This record gives sequence, structure tokens and C-alpha cells, in this order.
Amino acid sequence: MKVFAKSIAARSALCSLLLFVVTVGTTRADNTPEYTMKCGGLERTYRLHIPDNLPENAPLVIVLHGYGGPDPGIFNKTADRHQFAVCYPQGEKDGRGKMCWNVGYPFQHDMTIDDVEFLTQLVRHLQHKHGFSRHNAFCVGMSNGGEMCYQLAAQRPELFAAVAPVAGLMLNWLYKSDTSTHPVSLIEIHGTEDRTSEWLGDPENKGGWGEYLPVPLAVHFCAAKNRCTVMQTDTITGKAPNNRKIIKHRFSGGTNGSEVWLYEIVGGGHTWGRDDMDTNEEIWKFFSRFIKP
Repeated sequence: MKVFAKSIAARSALCSLLLFVVTVGTTRADNTPEYTMKCGGLERTYRLHIPDNLPENAPLVIVLHGYGGPDPGIFNKTADRHQFAVCYPQGEKDGRGKMCWNVGYPFQHDMTIDDVEFLTQLVRHLQHKHGFSRHNAFCVGMSNGGEMCYQLAAQRPELFAAVAPVAGLMLNWLYKSDTSTHPVSLIEIHGTEDRTSEWLGDPENKGGWGEYLPVPLAVHFCAAKNRCTVMQTDTITGKAPNNRKIIKHRFSGGTNGSEVWLYEIVGGGHTWGRDDMDTNEEIWKFFSRFIKP
């Protein structure tokens, strides 16, 4: 789920030249036109939704799809309601022919794409071109995209004010190599019955995604790294008809006001969690705590 650290520096220079082209005839009904960007010798694709009458210096949210392909437009209504821009980058295909983010899965060992640098350059370009806030950028990622959220927080800690991995994981290699000290607020939403991104981790790589930490341990690591000093736990009942229990673990009092939250959906699977809560609203409620003027 993460690009191997030893190759990041060598590949970062490949994104020095950016070429952005609006792709004609790709505007969707949900007003999310497609653009292309050259980075590292590849033509990368993303979609961008800008709500009507969006003010200058508005927040930007990057939404990273899961392993296999994009799902553009899923945050558009939330963006319109709360007045932020939302961008949906597209991962490149791996050896299996699946669109993905290069996060260091064992079967990605031959991938040379530096997605951390691509996303860094993309954010900076959008901020410059459209006047989005340089302080209020956020990142959401589902599954494989969630792994990339953890990697971005570790390797580009000043890029995003907060990140939101959903059904995401922290691979052992990232956990052992993370020496960052800049606090990044984080909210993880995860089902305890997730059989793709196991709640209790996979220390023996039985699932083929690589060795990774139990979800609670990964979140506690982030809370400790942010030097959070307060812990609060609340339990609510999720939406009908599932009525699943949702345990909200909240760590606050961190450096620079940072916080780390974990929404534990008891009995939930490998999903966005929309059957149990308004996931988009919960994520934006968290992000909005860290907006700077």
C-alpha cells in the first residue's frame, strides 16, 4: 500500500514537469470534468468538481479510490453543501490490470510509479490554478486509497491538514520507517468484520496485501505520534435497518490541536460505511475542525 521509501527520492524528480490538458467531451452530468496531467513520463487522469459560486481560498478535498477503479462524484453533494472543491485522481494499472495506488503491496514490487509525488504535485497545481486554500487541503481514501492516506500523512505531513482512511490499513513497512514528527489529524472508519482489510491485522500476510497492523494499533500509533493527551469513547446506534453499534474513539489535545478518531463499526464489512452512517458528513465534520483562516 505504500511506495517503498528507498525509491521515493529517485522517482520524485520525474514529476518536475507538469502539463495539464482539459479533455474535451468528458464532462459528466454531475459537473465533474476530466483532466489529464503529465507526471513521471505518464499521462495521469483526474476529475475535478467545483461547486457553483465557490469562494476564493476554498478548501480542497482529494478522494482516492480503492483497489480496482475510481468512483468519481461520490463527494459532490457534500462539496456543494459545504462549499469545498473535490478532486478524484485516478490510479494507474498494476501487473494485474487493476487501477491502484502504489503503496508497497508485495505484488507491486515492480511498480515504479511514485503516487506520493503525483498527488503532491496535483494538490499544489490545483491550489495555484484555482485559488484553493494552501492550508486547507484534505484527503479521503477507501481501502487501497486509505493506505495511501497513511503514507501521505507519514511522507508528506505538511500537505494535508487531515486525512480520512476508510477501511484503510497501515502496512508494517510504513510503521517501521515512519520518522515524521509533524502532526496530521486523522479519522479512520472501519468495520470489525472487514475480511479484506482485517480489523486485527495480518502479521503473516495471509491476505496477500503484505503484513499490516491491527487497525486499533495503527490509530493509537497516530495518536501517540501526534502526542494526543485526551481520550474519549462514545457508543451510538447506526442507521436502520442494520442498527449496528458504532464505537467512536476520539484522541485529542495533540500538537497544534491535532486529533485522531476511530469509528469502529461493530459487525461492519469492507465498505464506505454508508449503511451505518452518513460517512461523507462525518468525514467533513472532522475535517472542518481543522480549517484555518
